[in-house]
Amino acid sequence: MLHRIFLVCLGLSVAGSALSCRWMDHKFKQISEESLDLLEMMAHNSTNSTEDVEVSFPNDLYNQTSQASAEDKLAFTVQVLEEVVLLFEEDHSAASWEERRLEDFRNIVSRQADGLRSCIVSDGHKKKNKKLHMYFKRLSRHLLHQLGYTAESWELIRKEIQNHLMRSHLLLSSLLKNI
Repeated sequence: MLHRIFLVCLGLSVAGSALSCRWMDHKFKQISEESLDLLEMMAHNSTNSTEDVEVSFPNDLYNQTSQASAEDKLAFTVQVLEEVVLLFEEDHSAASWEERRLEDFRNIVSRQADGLRSCIVSDGHKKKNKKLHMYFKRLSRHLLHQLGYTAESWELIRKEIQNHLMRSHLLLSSLLKNI
């Protein structure tokens, strides 16, 4: 519910489009909402024994990218989505969510990455952001591996990814005509 309020507020603040991409204008909002809905349905309301584990969200990377070109914003978001899919392919047997819901989530995020990738015109955006990749690697190693892939560690990951999806949506909002 919170993400829908976020998207409505975001939609009211967007004025125009800096990019002409049919997929962005017609599918991005729908797919973005679907991925957030699925992630929200995967929530596990348990008492976290990992509350003391702190995850350093890469705000600086999002801030830098917000000043970049439309294609750089798209490439960054595509990388975020690809890293999310890879992260959710790890051992999730202790996670509280249904296998089907997880599969749907990975599919929708992959679809979103593919759609955004189709909006990138130049070939010069194939280079990955190393800091972003290392951040996701730390999530995998520190939160999941070191904490034993527990349900609590997966809940921390789910919350972190929810923040990424919302920040990515915000990052791309200036490129949309009809958010």
